[in-house]
Amino acid sequence: MDKKSKKFLHDLVLAPSPSGFEQPAQEVYRQFIAEYADEVKTDVHGNVIALKHGSEKIRFMVVGHADEIGLMIKYIDDDGFLRFSAIGGIDGSLLPGLRVNVYSASNVFKGVIGRKPIHLLDSEERNRAPKLSDLWIDIGAKNKKEAQKMVSIGDFATFAPGVDELNTDIMTTKATDNKAGVYVAAGVLKEIGKQKIAANVYSVSSVQEEIGLRGAKTSAFQIDPQVSIAIDVTHATDYPGMDKNNLGDIRLGKGPVIARGANINPQVFKMLVSAAKEAKVDYQIEAAPRGTGTDANAIQVSRAGVATGLISIPNRYMHTPNEIISYKDLDGAVKIITQFARMLNDKSDFIPST
Repeated sequence: MDKKSKKFLHDLVLAPSPSGFEQPAQEVYRQFIAEYADEVKTDVHGNVIALKHGSEKIRFMVVGHADEIGLMIKYIDDDGFLRFSAIGGIDGSLLPGLRVNVYSASNVFKGVIGRKPIHLLDSEERNRAPKLSDLWIDIGAKNKKEAQKMVSIGDFATFAPGVDELNTDIMTTKATDNKAGVYVAAGVLKEIGKQKIAANVYSVSSVQEEIGLRGAKTSAFQIDPQVSIAIDVTHATDYPGMDKNNLGDIRLGKGPVIARGANINPQVFKMLVSAAKEAKVDYQIEAAPRGTGTDANAIQVSRAGVATGLISIPNRYMHTPNEIISYKDLDGAVKIITQFARMLNDKSDFIPST
């Protein structure tokens, strides 16, 4: 991964972007992609769509979602502590003691998620994961009046941002789900560069995936692609406690994961495997017997249907403050999808066959 691309990825994961509040990350994407796109626009939903014109009519949409999980302030108590709800899927057992950033309209405040100390928990409380209603955010306010001068109802919080590299290939940070996908979508346009290809390539940074695949649905409707690849993360199963019998054998650093199943057009799957081989990129295959719960699910059934594929980045500790991914897997995904884009033309046929 070159220095410019790595800086882009790090800037993406550091930018706050819970569902409904994606624009800080979207601005990072807009600034990066402008150099490689013929057109860049932001729609009313907040999706950012970058287009690289091709020589033929076929429309190819590649999409990663910019939103991350987070917290929303719903109540400020008399002592100035912030009560919150989850934005997306949050594991309450991970939250006590975590540092967070709380984002108001004009400032960022440091906070700590509080809970009664273990010494004071009764036996029932000790034996269950805390409910979100058991927790609060402490921003150091003296009382409700002072806290209200700092934050407002509806402001959001994220896990405290930061990036570390465990070695030259392994990165840990919050929100690789799914800034990884946005990185890959942008990387495809960067890789194509000034090459002439047949397909019109739409690189999309979508919104609100974590709360219902909403941005993918609206962006696919307006682009009306014949073919699309969604990029997301998937569960790595190469660490303790993961059930390979149910989840398969997915390993960090062994290549991006190509999904196969009902959510995936079989012709697209075959082409992605061929593209990986032509690009000389290691890949893994994931069985997906039903809807995948990714943007691919919404895109596949847009309008009269879209020939859809899914490439995923192996991710350890998903939806935690410290997810782990491999740079090699990211760049492998870029190479596969770029090669796939070069294979497309107006004669491409995605009708399933035996």
